Amino acid sequence: MNKATAVITAVGKYVPDYILTNKELESMVETNDEWITSRTGIKERRILKGDNKGTSFLAIKSAEDLIAKKKLDPKEIELVIVATASPDMQAASTASFVAANIGATNAFAFDLDSACSSFLYGMSVASSFIESGRYKKVLLIGADKCSSMIDYTDRTTCIIFGDGAGAILFEPNKDGFGLIDEYLRTDGFGREFLKVAAGGSLLPLSEENIDKKLNFIKQDGKTVFKNAVFNMTDSSERIIKNNNLTLDDISWLVPHQANKRIIEAVGRRMNLEASKVMVNIQKYGNTTSATLPLLLADYESQLKKGDKLIFTAFGGGFSWGSIYLKWGYNS
Repeated sequence: MNKATAVITAVGKYVPDYILTNKELESMVETNDEWITSRTGIKERRILKGDNKGTSFLAIKSAEDLIAKKKLDPKEIELVIVATASPDMQAASTASFVAANIGATNAFAFDLDSACSSFLYGMSVASSFIESGRYKKVLLIGADKCSSMIDYTDRTTCIIFGDGAGAILFEPNKDGFGLIDEYLRTDGFGREFLKVAAGGSLLPLSEENIDKKLNFIKQDGKTVFKNAVFNMTDSSERIIKNNNLTLDDISWLVPHQANKRIIEAVGRRMNLEASKVMVNIQKYGNTTSATLPLLLADYESQLKKGDKLIFTAFGGGFSWGSIYLKWGYNS
């Protein structure tokens, strides 16, 4: 009997209605459309507006989209994982609130955070629960309200990030589809180069810390860029080699949408055709944990059963890696 693998059987998404364009950013900080586009590839990003709306709102909407498309009874879901760097609050998990609100009353739930690598790591965790044989339906959601961590007077970060969420359903498969292999790594000494310093146990929020804007994302762009390009390329090439794949075998590269220059550099270093690289950063910016599932949702109609996908991401921590997955259905 073939070993069960975890296959993606459904995809959902949600992005807020409000569009923050490069033109609008010109009135907020010293920047312009040409500068933003040439350096990041971003033309617009979505921002969640309204009181009492956090990451859970985005996650719930993306899950509801998946449930409706799949015609899934939420009571069949056994586990809900929310991959996020911007949970609703400390102590109470965002995932537990999401599960309750989508009607997943038979599921347990927890959050997973590894910055922009959260969803990639979540794929590994979710698939492991399926492969164990103890669970049949695991819902993995990547969601971030990045605008809650952004200083809109800092042109180095406010032009990059947006809000959004994407969801996928993992189920068992014995026909060779699903998650095949992974290469995941971290380097904790990299956390100084990309972080929100205040708000955790090391540096709790205080009036002084807020005045210093330590509750906002700060990054050393050059260091992050260099490490992202090298490690996303290296991990992807390791996965290809370990599975005896050729570039012709690969149907799609599914890269974290941090910066178009990073995405293009990784594709070039891998000698992969640009037409095989998924890109939607121009529409959403960097949605952190949501970039990979949003790519799947936007490209779902182009995916064919048996397609070989290489997922790769790099994020704060530092954290990075790649996953090899065989797509399991035709849209």
